[in-house]
Amino acid sequence: MNTSSPSTYNPTRLLWAGFFAILAAGAGFAIRGGIFGAWAAEYGFTATQLGAIGGAGFSGFCFGIIIGGLLVDRLGYGKLVALAFIGHIISAVVTFGATDASNAYSFLYWGMFIFAYANGTLEAVANPLIATLFPEKRAHYLNILHASWPLGMVIGALATYLLGSLLHIGWKGQLAFYLVPTVGYALLFWNQNFPKSEAAEKGASFSEMLKDVGLLGAAVAGYLLAIFLGNILGNNQIGYAIGGVIVVGVGIITRFSFGSLLLFVLFIAHALVGAVELGTDGWIESITGNLFTAEQGKVLFIWTSAIMFGLRFCVDFIEKRLGLSPIGLLFISAITAFIGLRLASGMESFAVALIALGIYAVGKTFFWPTMLAVVGDRFPRSGAVAMSIMGGIGMLSAGLVGGPGLGYAKDRYTAEALSKDAPAVYESAKASTISNYLFLEPVTAVDGVKLEAAKKAGDAGTADQKAIVKANQQGDRATLKADSYIPLSMAIIYLLLLFYFKKIGGYRALKIEEQR
Repeated sequence: MNTSSPSTYNPTRLLWAGFFAILAAGAGFAIRGGIFGAWAAEYGFTATQLGAIGGAGFSGFCFGIIIGGLLVDRLGYGKLVALAFIGHIISAVVTFGATDASNAYSFLYWGMFIFAYANGTLEAVANPLIATLFPEKRAHYLNILHASWPLGMVIGALATYLLGSLLHIGWKGQLAFYLVPTVGYALLFWNQNFPKSEAAEKGASFSEMLKDVGLLGAAVAGYLLAIFLGNILGNNQIGYAIGGVIVVGVGIITRFSFGSLLLFVLFIAHALVGAVELGTDGWIESITGNLFTAEQGKVLFIWTSAIMFGLRFCVDFIEKRLGLSPIGLLFISAITAFIGLRLASGMESFAVALIALGIYAVGKTFFWPTMLAVVGDRFPRSGAVAMSIMGGIGMLSAGLVGGPGLGYAKDRYTAEALSKDAPAVYESAKASTISNYLFLEPVTAVDGVKLEAAKKAGDAGTADQKAIVKANQQGDRATLKADSYIPLSMAIIYLLLLFYFKKIGGYRALKIEEQR
């Protein structure tokens, strides 16, 4: 049931219900990242294959949040929460169906996709819900809502350590842990009433809600969907055809509205946010565990997540103390993230890693929720639609660019380092499959089983195994360096937006009447 009367719903309980929902997503995300090594060792996956499986955890989110965003004002929040809960249960069943190398990739990929679809559906509920409940402080409360993501990652990382490293429970037992917070959000949302979004309250039609997205915004989402569908169907032409149909469909619904140029720029920026924040998060524990020890890698992952968790409660204070608009906060965050990743690419000691990744964590903290707040502030007519499409773009970018892209970079830079320093070892350790990524040159990676065996051997390994480990570490550092250029590009976009808002008299939240 939806209602607009504040006396019939509980804002505080709804805030914490959304908090638990995103916490479940973060816990599952961290657990999956922590068991990548187990999957590689058991099934012989390359980094590119693991990146593709992890990427499904973003691509599925895209479908969940976009479809959910289009339907939330019509079906109601409660029905979508129920759908997400069922999806989380089905995801566990499908993932646990992986039994051997012959079927593991398919079961893990689609289990991850369904898990992400449920996460996206929940965020299609939580983002517009919180933006509606707290219109005067959207950035503040959306950051509080999304503080649950890093908290979930801390809990997930601790769960894999306690269940895996200490209790020696297999990866299936570790993964099942995310069902605990899943039950938590279901209980908090149970039997609750919800407010209407500002757009729904004002009676905005679906066509009006999509008008600001228009052809420009649809082109961004349609392009990413075209790549994803082309990969799934094994035919890029079909993927692009479907992407084109989506753009035309939006054009027909909006009477071929061109869309907002500002929203188009925000969509592009958020695609970069997804690639650098979530794409890096999906690999960072694996990378740091390789550069140092698995335990230190987990500590660093928890360290960066804890920083994000704490800082996301401080947005209102930071903006007021420093006199920043949300765009100014995003600009400073992008510069900080760039510096952190550049420092991390050269880290040789655990102490330096704490500093470098701590700086990176400070930088990435505010990206996602503050971008959502900007859309809520500037495009109230679009209601849940624009926020959901932007969230979908970010997740789809993470799934297509961040996760697989960094996996490809690891494969490529590792192979290049090993073939240069020990060509004979490279020839004997090559994978049987080719790693492909978008339009870049294919590369023959190091076999995942041999790589994991070399890392596990440590100091007791053979000379060949030590050469593999050294090359893999060089590849990881080169990957982080390449990754740093993404937040640098974001900083340029935010700087241009600062100039834009200065020109029009400054940043402020708009009322829906001001968009008509």
